[in-house]
Amino acid sequence: MNMLEKLGLALMHRTDPERAHGFAVKALATGFVPLPGVVTSPRLATEIAGLKLPNPVGLAAGFDKNAEVLGPLSRAGFGFVEVGAVTPRAQAGNPKPRLFRLSEDQAVINRFGFNNQGMQAAAQRLAKRPQDAVIGLNLGANKDSENRADDFAQVLAHCGDHLDFATVNVSSPNTEKLRDLQGAEALAALLSGVMQANATLAKPIPVFLKIAPDLTDAEISEIGDVAVAAGLSAVIATNTTLSRDGLKSPESREMGGLSGAPLFEKSTRVLARLSKATEGKMPLIGVGGIASPEQAYAKIRAGASAVQLYSALVYHGMSLVPDIARGLDRLLEKDGFANVAEAVGTDRETWL
Repeated sequence: MNMLEKLGLALMHRTDPERAHGFAVKALATGFVPLPGVVTSPRLATEIAGLKLPNPVGLAAGFDKNAEVLGPLSRAGFGFVEVGAVTPRAQAGNPKPRLFRLSEDQAVINRFGFNNQGMQAAAQRLAKRPQDAVIGLNLGANKDSENRADDFAQVLAHCGDHLDFATVNVSSPNTEKLRDLQGAEALAALLSGVMQANATLAKPIPVFLKIAPDLTDAEISEIGDVAVAAGLSAVIATNTTLSRDGLKSPESREMGGLSGAPLFEKSTRVLARLSKATEGKMPLIGVGGIASPEQAYAKIRAGASAVQLYSALVYHGMSLVPDIARGLDRLLEKDGFANVAEAVGTDRETWL
C-alpha cells in the first residue's frame, strides 16, 4: 500500500461508512485509483465451471451493487468479478445507518437489505461490459415480492445474456425470511425455476449458489445434495454471519450480517465440510475473512477452487488484490504446486 492509498483510506475512515463506500466507487469510475491490470501466471491461471480465470482471486458481491464500475474492476487484478445483488425492481433497502466498521475487529456489519437500482438498470450497464473479463451477477429477491423464488429467475432471464455466471443468493440475513429458502424443498423448487430460466438464454451460463455460514453439518450436507441434483456449477461458501462471538468493537451490537476477519475460521470450516459432503462433485468458492495470501491459500487447501474477498478492501485498499494474487503464486511455488488446481483440498482435514 503506497502513501496515497494510506491517506485515502484514513480520510474515508473519518467518513460515514456508506458515504465512504460511495466515494470508493466514484474514485474507481473517475480513474483516481491506480490499477495493475491482469495479474496471472501459469500457476495462477485456472478454470472453474468452464470459466477460464487469469487467477483465482475474485471480488465478492456487494461492492458494485449496480454494475457501475465493471471496467475499472476488471483491471484491478481480480481473476473474476461478481456484482449485485440485483432484484427485479429497484428498492431502497433498509433504513440508514446500515453499514458499520468494526475497526478493532477488522470487520464490517451491514444490513443493506438488497438496495439496488433494479434489473433494467443493471442490464443496460452489463450490456456494455468489458468482454475480456469474467463477470457474474448476484441474483436477489425484492423484499415485498409475493413470489421471491421467481424473482431470481426473472433477474437471470433479464440479465443473463450479458453474464459469464450468476449466483443465487438465498443467504443474506438482511431480507426477512430469505434464509428460509435454504431448506431442501424450498431450495430445490427455487433452483428448478432458475435453471429453467437459464435454459432459455441464448447461451446458458454457470449458475452458482451462495450459502450462509450459520448452518449445521446436516444442513450443509442437505444443501450439497440439492446443489448437485439441481445441476449447479459451483457453491460459494459463505455469506455473512449473524454470530458475534469474540468481538471487541462497540458497533458489534448492531444488527446485520458480519463479514471480515472474524468470519475467516467459521466460513473455512463450512467450506471444508461442504467439500467433504460433495466429494469433489461440486467446485467451491471460498469467501469470508480473506485479507492475506496465506488466508486465500488456506481456503484453497480447505477445498476452494477459487476465492472471493470484499470487506478486507475497507482496511487494506485495492492494492490488496494484486498483493494476494502474487503472494498466492509464491506460496504455490514454495510448496511445489505447478498450478493452483493441484492445491485444492490438500489440507481439508485440518478444518473438519
